[in-house]
Amino acid sequence: MTKLSLENIEFIKILATSDATILQAGMNDATRRKLDAEIGTILREYYRENTMGAATEWTQKLELVGIDEDAGKAAIACARRLGIDIS
Repeated sequence: MTKLSLENIEFIKILATSDATILQAGMNDATRRKLDAEIGTILREYYRENTMGAATEWTQKLELVGIDEDAGKAAIACARRLGIDIS
């Protein structure tokens, strides 16, 4: 299971508040791998919990670090625009 590290928290916050076009322009292979592997996993689980009722507890974990529902949705939308499969 992916852990919610400080780096992952910051990455999700950046996704929630940034323009995907700008992020795409500055993204390298290492960033894409991290986004797909770690952040993508967290956001997929968060999405499953909020749409299908899966018991992943990511909603609670993200809220504890200051990422509310709106920021979570914005991060998912940005990740999708960057080509990460969330659903």
